[in-house]
Amino acid sequence: MLLIKNGRILTMTDQDYEQGDILIEGTKIIEVGEDIFPPEGTEIIDAKGTYVTPGFIDAHCHLGMWEDGIGFEGADGNEDTDPITPQLSAIDAINPFDPCFKEAYEHGITTAVTGPGSANVIGGQFVALKTYGRRVEEMIFKSPVAMKIALGENPKRVYDEKNQSPTTRMATAALLREHLRKAQEYQQNKLDAQEDEELDKPEYDIKLEALAQVLDGKLPVKAHAHRADDILTAIRIAKEFNLKMTIEHCTEGHLIADILKEEGYAPILGPLFSDRSKVELKNMSMKAPGQLAKVGIPFAMMTDHPVIPIQYLPVVAALSVREGLDEMEALKSISLYAAQIVGIDDRVGSIEKGKDADIVLWTGHPFDYMTRTEKVLVNGKVVYDASL
Repeated sequence: MLLIKNGRILTMTDQDYEQGDILIEGTKIIEVGEDIFPPEGTEIIDAKGTYVTPGFIDAHCHLGMWEDGIGFEGADGNEDTDPITPQLSAIDAINPFDPCFKEAYEHGITTAVTGPGSANVIGGQFVALKTYGRRVEEMIFKSPVAMKIALGENPKRVYDEKNQSPTTRMATAALLREHLRKAQEYQQNKLDAQEDEELDKPEYDIKLEALAQVLDGKLPVKAHAHRADDILTAIRIAKEFNLKMTIEHCTEGHLIADILKEEGYAPILGPLFSDRSKVELKNMSMKAPGQLAKVGIPFAMMTDHPVIPIQYLPVVAALSVREGLDEMEALKSISLYAAQIVGIDDRVGSIEKGKDADIVLWTGHPFDYMTRTEKVLVNGKVVYDASL
């Protein structure tokens, strides 16, 4: 067993501790409280003088999909030869030896939700993984976690260069609808063949099999949408097909905050700490998180790594506090809310009994620009110690 003792614990729940303890057995937290008396032989980490938080979560990035400083050889996030690629899985592209994984966990980001980019209308499957490890099979704890779709500028631009559909927003939406309808028919034909032996079972289709999970509600959609009109198109299609969905980037979400609240699809905001590199970003604002929070919309924040290097996720959240977001809401947007929105809060996102022991000891408040990580634990193991 391992006991983290005397830390200022920000659990991300309703109960924080000015001087609290966390008892860990194996990979799990088994007790959180004050003055915990551990069994004999328990290893003790004295956390006095530190802030203690759950490991932070990047709810949308491309970690391991575009490897650091390699160029084409390490760019495996966009199979931009076909606008419809739901069968692709991030698990087959992630290189856990990319040095950005080490930079992530050393800076307190212990979970990344990573996957394909936005070149395609349907890009493929995201996964949730721990940032520490050598084999992707050992790091991933939910695969798939979501299906990536994209609206707006990116698929238009990519396929216009190829003189291939889609080159308009109309075609993007039409392609999306077409393949969701095909998946519906495919599933119905399979069901009919099971019930009536005289009917032929449809020929196996890997794309439609992947989309069936989306239509069944087992797999949410991550909808890349910056502009307000693209956000509304994503909502329109999600309602047509009864899809579970999060809105990725949601750059102009603050312009339609009342509609977002009414519709109930959670945003994953960002990247906000970057330049306005394309037309869709003209209304990008660090004030957006605070504006969404004021109307009661829960959200997560992202880096979109490598757009913003993943280790700067706490910096993005801190800057949003400067621009009006409540400090605790900002912390939760990269921990508890991120986990809840992505659907992994049974494992990560807070310091609670039964959760994975992904814990960070900080030399000061995580939003202080002078703060450093002192120790980082992933699955109950110290994976980074600044003193060593």
